[in-house]
Amino acid sequence: MTQELIETVSVLRPGKSLVVAIDGPSGSGKSSVSKEVARRLKLAYLDTGAMYRALTWFCVENGTDLNDGAAVETAAEALPLEISTSPQEEYVRVDGKDVTLAIREPAISAAVSAVATTLGARTELIRRQRELIEKHHRRMVVEGRDITTVVAPGAEVRMLLTASEEARLRRRGIQLGGSQNAEQLAAQVTQRDAKDSTVVNFTTAADGVVTLDSSELDFDETVQAALDIVDTVVNYTVGQQKSTSQHRAAHGD
Repeated sequence: MTQELIETVSVLRPGKSLVVAIDGPSGSGKSSVSKEVARRLKLAYLDTGAMYRALTWFCVENGTDLNDGAAVETAAEALPLEISTSPQEEYVRVDGKDVTLAIREPAISAAVSAVATTLGARTELIRRQRELIEKHHRRMVVEGRDITTVVAPGAEVRMLLTASEEARLRRRGIQLGGSQNAEQLAAQVTQRDAKDSTVVNFTTAADGVVTLDSSELDFDETVQAALDIVDTVVNYTVGQQKSTSQHRAAHGD
């Protein structure tokens, strides 16, 4: 898999890792908000959901039985994926073919849960996701459904971005330009969440994860709230480290 490395300018935690892990349900604004947070902080960006969609497209294209866990796992291991890790542009390629738009089609949205709930496939994609984080010197905004608990539980900043079902359906409809009816939107949002929640919890914040409810916030307000969380957590961590160092110095530790 080819990865695009972007120059990461130290804005916070200069010379140190800064992984911002963001989880949340469908339509919560994870992708757009995470991408803008990455752009503002000059960090790399990874949409892990696009990886599951790309694998789903690959399986469908090759006639892989999505109910055959072993076959889906084999497809995951063979997936020739290229995905942008820059917040400035978006592309997903499978075996050199641009599938950026194709993976957002209703047929893929309807099938992606079957792939995302295949544990062997998840294991392989999680391995690739962690590899990408390391390739960017652990300076990246990573968003998905199991980032705060599985992919990067040691991330410096972990947050759950959520919103009411009404807000999520409305946002997803706008994002897709009104191209899908209410039934298709429900399948993309609530039904997929129900299926995916059988293998990962992305509706309740784990210990140490900050919840950001954007139901009553617009895009800019949500981005600012996310940036405020990053700043607060980083500054709190720095303060804790200084306090610990001073304590050790005072006691000759």
